[in-house]
Amino acid sequence: MRRAAMTIAAAAAAVGAAAQQPARTLQQDFDAATSLSQGTDKAAALAAWDALLARATRSARTAAIVQGRRASVLEQLGRNEEAAVAAEAALARMPTADPTLREDRYLTLLTRARVRRATLDYAGAATDFAAAEALADQPAMRLGALNGLVEVQTFVDPAAAKIALGRADALIASSKLDPASQALFARRRAVLAMNTGDFATAQAESQRAVKLLGGLTSQSSIDDVAARGDAALALILAGQAERAREYLAYTGQGRLPNTTFDPARNMVVPDCGGEAALKPADLAVVEFTIGDDGAVTSAAPIYAAGGPTVGLEFARAAAGWSWTPEQVKELPRFYRYNVRVEMRCSTGFERQAVTTLLDDDLSAWLETKGLSVPDAPTNAATAAPAQRAALAAAEARDGRDSVKLLVPLLLLQSNPVVGREEAHDLAVRSLAIARAAGAPPRALLGLAIMERMSGATVGSQRAVGRALESLLTDPTFAADAQSRAAVRLLLADRRDGQAGAAILRQVAADPQLKADDPAKVGALVRLASREQSGGNPAAAKVAFEQAGIAPGQCALLDAPPTMTGNSGRFPEEARRWGFEGWTQTQFDVDADGRVANERAILSYPAFVFTRAGTDLLRTARFTKSYRPDGKLGCGSLTKRVRFTMGP
Repeated sequence: MRRAAMTIAAAAAAVGAAAQQPARTLQQDFDAATSLSQGTDKAAALAAWDALLARATRSARTAAIVQGRRASVLEQLGRNEEAAVAAEAALARMPTADPTLREDRYLTLLTRARVRRATLDYAGAATDFAAAEALADQPAMRLGALNGLVEVQTFVDPAAAKIALGRADALIASSKLDPASQALFARRRAVLAMNTGDFATAQAESQRAVKLLGGLTSQSSIDDVAARGDAALALILAGQAERAREYLAYTGQGRLPNTTFDPARNMVVPDCGGEAALKPADLAVVEFTIGDDGAVTSAAPIYAAGGPTVGLEFARAAAGWSWTPEQVKELPRFYRYNVRVEMRCSTGFERQAVTTLLDDDLSAWLETKGLSVPDAPTNAATAAPAQRAALAAAEARDGRDSVKLLVPLLLLQSNPVVGREEAHDLAVRSLAIARAAGAPPRALLGLAIMERMSGATVGSQRAVGRALESLLTDPTFAADAQSRAAVRLLLADRRDGQAGAAILRQVAADPQLKADDPAKVGALVRLASREQSGGNPAAAKVAFEQAGIAPGQCALLDAPPTMTGNSGRFPEEARRWGFEGWTQTQFDVDADGRVANERAILSYPAFVFTRAGTDLLRTARFTKSYRPDGKLGCGSLTKRVRFTMGP
């Protein structure tokens, strides 16, 4: 209260002083807001831009400039949804033909690109970074855009990232960059090389970045830690674990905090299958940061195997992790910033994607029109130009409203290299054409979901959730049991805890759905997974049995098998590292208590204890569990193995 009173008093004093002084001009207020934006008090800067926006009512041009600067401050405050709205408003009111607005458009595009990157809309971010690069008229401005463009295209369109990096290299060769900037682009080369299998280049560039930043010293900044982590990861991937150890030691990873709190307990990996069609062999190294409130404030892929977009899907899972503020207080700040973990999906509750079922309904309706949608191309990036050309040709041949346009529209809007804004425009057209052609509700629903989700201002779970909720008020879908069930399943996947479970129960209890309806089965399987994660195995078992699927999951047994012994020793490989860490391993247990199909689904540090954790469990023995067929006793059991060096 004392601080609030002082603030009110200061504001009153400012008002009194203002009454005695001439009114300030818009330019004076603009300069003052600009100065505040360059300082550390971003809240004060935002207040200044808000006040200026209220005054800039007579000039759309001025209001657009103010909105762009305001968007930047909102983004720096982590208020991404508001930043996206402000950036959209600014760009919509900045005439592209006005050369005096070139720099403001550039800056606002960078702001929106950063927001999209933070919300893991890398395709949309790539579109904005590329547009910003085209507006840049100075080498430094171009390099700023290219830095972001290469970062996001690495996980959307690696071939385009390589071309963009070539443009950056040409600029770097003719510019005098400071060592830190050179190191940043060396890191971009290293990460791109890692993700395209060129481990030799990844090693050379990541180690060059470390040298540019001063080498392996006891002093380290955020940039140092990231560069050293890249070098260690590149060496591990190249099979040079011994050399990687030195670089990893200088990151600070490989030590566990001296606390009873185990943050790994709250890290849940995504289920295999789902909307991203994750496979058990897919893996990613994801970097994330935990805020003071316990929520993950940022998450980003560093390396992925299984395709570029695999990394983004695992990063989305990490972005949803959270802890309580009290738990976070037990962790030193170092252990909360830019943590890297190795992730794989869980086979415990593998499920079919909701949108796959809807795609089948859409395909069936299209066949009645003599149309069929071919499989997605293997290389989405190289296919995009041809898909745009095919759409243009169909428009010229059949008209913009022909049902025949649905095939090229669907192919292009589903291409992962197409940004959210372009995908939304395409989805709006697809939905309108299908409605006019009399498509049934479930054929329309897949198109409506694309239209609403791509139209969400920011790709956050909250924004997408609101977009999906609006479909439940559409009479076309609300009246159709399977349509509303599909929407609710997608909503539940974006809701944590009891909120998500309540939505799943609505689907499971819908009397208009048959017991074997895929949506009802999907809801019960998801509910079983949630109940188990929430520490209620009895409820998980009931839900799974109601789904009508034979349970092999250990989580669904009344008495899961327990470990009775382990004939193995502490792995020598882990001892040689001299580090601490952990793995969470998923495995099956046969009827005789032997372990099979063991695989690590979470590891910290990445790749360090992965093999050691699975090796340790491979020799474990569990209590026998009888099954009538004498086969699998228990599937998808998980166990965390912690590696510590002791006192």
